[in-house]
Amino acid sequence: MYAAVRCTFLWACLLAGFFLFLPNAAATQLTVSLDEAIDRALVRSPQMAQQEQAVGNAAEGRRTAWGQFLPSVSASSSGSLRSQNRFDPATDRIVTGSSDSYSAGLSASYTVFAGGRRFAEYSAAGADVRAAQARRDEQRFAVTVQTKALFFGALRQEDLLEVARQRVLQAEQNLEIVRRRTVLGEATVSDSLRARLDWINAQQAVLQGESAIRGARFSLGRQIGESGPVAPARPSDLEPSPLGLTPEEIMVLAESQSPSVIAAAEQTAAAGASVSAARTAYLPNISFSTGYDWANQDPSFSGGTTSWSLALRMSYPIFNGFQRESSVERARLAQRVTSLQEEVARLTAREQADAAYQTLVTSERAIEIAEEATAVAMEDLRVVRERYEVGAATILDVLISQSAADQASTDRVTARYDYLLARAELEAILGRDL
Repeated sequence: MYAAVRCTFLWACLLAGFFLFLPNAAATQLTVSLDEAIDRALVRSPQMAQQEQAVGNAAEGRRTAWGQFLPSVSASSSGSLRSQNRFDPATDRIVTGSSDSYSAGLSASYTVFAGGRRFAEYSAAGADVRAAQARRDEQRFAVTVQTKALFFGALRQEDLLEVARQRVLQAEQNLEIVRRRTVLGEATVSDSLRARLDWINAQQAVLQGESAIRGARFSLGRQIGESGPVAPARPSDLEPSPLGLTPEEIMVLAESQSPSVIAAAEQTAAAGASVSAARTAYLPNISFSTGYDWANQDPSFSGGTTSWSLALRMSYPIFNGFQRESSVERARLAQRVTSLQEEVARLTAREQADAAYQTLVTSERAIEIAEEATAVAMEDLRVVRERYEVGAATILDVLISQSAADQASTDRVTARYDYLLARAELEAILGRDL
């Protein structure tokens, strides 16, 4: 008896602890706003880190190109100790000695004229930096769109779960209507079974919604670097707002400010500068160099010999096995490819901007239609219920009307978030916030 009481007590404590833990677990779940989610996703994105690395590499390339305008300076020093044996005929003996040497030097050289190659290479390096920055901006918008999709996806599941819960309440109301008519002897067994089945299906939809919302929150957590589910903080206003841009202005922005177009244009500029750099091989190179050297046989700075040099050199390859011609031709072909890629990028940006704009307009109109459809469906459900209570409609009519109302509510939720995602897509294409 004592053991049974003790076992019961332990189970009660465990259950109490379990139910006390559930609210705490829910309370400790991380909640982030949209801006926080985007900031954290940008920091955690491997693709963003790669683009940052690409920008850094391009900046180093530009610094190297700038360094070609500066003189090269180098210092050198050496010291050697070497034994030297010689035969002394006066003593008929081998005399041991050494032959030491110490030297130091400082030299500098500067390319006076390189046919404009350094200027062309510096221009190409600058274009590479701007192209890398544009690709980084493009990746930033891509991560932002992805984060918004997951953030709004989690909010969408919350709203759909609320629709499912409202469906349960509506199904319970239908059951209550059927029960009252059954008491009056005006409802059939089939009415009760159909209403009961609809209530069971509504509960099943709630379970599916709860599972979907947890999966969406886990996806959002993964995006921002969290190992568990993350709840999105609902923004204060999710209503559609005017763009302030006409379709023609959107097309112009897509061709001029789209990160993909900017990157392609800068790649074309870099290719053009590479052609100019290759053509400088047909011009002579003129360089200036100077140096100062010191040498001594003793490890001392006093004494020794010094020398200096000053030289001006010019070189011109009269024939180098068609290497110049090959370099110029390869650079021209690369420039043609980048020009075609730039044209394709502009056309693609226009196409994507038009598609995103049309989706945005359609979604905005779909919200209005869904709002009206929801109101009409709910009113229809009310009327059909009243007709069923007076025997002018069947339970099948009620369930059909109930299904239409549920679908209208679902469509309203879907249209709202489709609009938000379409707006985010358009912002990514244009490379600016709207």
